[in-house]
Amino acid sequence: MIGYTVESINSKETHEWLLKVHYAKRIPSISYSFGLYFDNMLGIITFGKPPSNSLCIGVLGEQSANIVYELNRLCVLGSLEKNVLSYFVSTSLKLLPKPMCLVSYADTEQGHIGYIYQATNWLYTGLSAKRTEKFDPDNPNKHSKTVTEKKGVIYSDLPYRDRSRKHRYIYFIGTRRQRKDMMNNLRYKVLPYPKGESKRYEINYEPTNQTKLFT
Repeated sequence: MIGYTVESINSKETHEWLLKVHYAKRIPSISYSFGLYFDNMLGIITFGKPPSNSLCIGVLGEQSANIVYELNRLCVLGSLEKNVLSYFVSTSLKLLPKPMCLVSYADTEQGHIGYIYQATNWLYTGLSAKRTEKFDPDNPNKHSKTVTEKKGVIYSDLPYRDRSRKHRYIYFIGTRRQRKDMMNNLRYKVLPYPKGESKRYEINYEPTNQTKLFT
């Protein structure tokens, strides 16, 4: 894309976007982070270890759990030219170390389908399992793990809710042989891409005088 660049950035440079722009309003585990630039920063993408080691084991098996990472945040301005988002994601993937198996999710509760993953050739492996979680009614966006692990506070009386199901996508980074080995070890069945209307959301924060953003 003419004029656009993707650069490695310090994880702290993502915090404003994660806390004030992204709908989750939380900072995840960040091992690698990149910014999209056209003079100014127009978006961020972050990769980190999933919060559950059982998820890492569940993708490729225990022997490969150490190479499983998550694309856990993607946030850009909503007024970008067509195909810029695909350029941002695909370029970021090329900057990651090899070998690596990535997992990422599109949250059905937010109206997300995961079209960016489809456009950049990720594998679709279905919806996450149905499960419940405890939550804090005063802070409903706070992750259940954060709620239940906070020290000094008793959360035994907190209510449960159904956890929203998420579309799960997988991407392999490596040589042809490494990608083949990962594919052979993949524990999920590869399925056809889901379709539907993808939802955008409005926010009040204006990083560059714009309010309509998507992830």
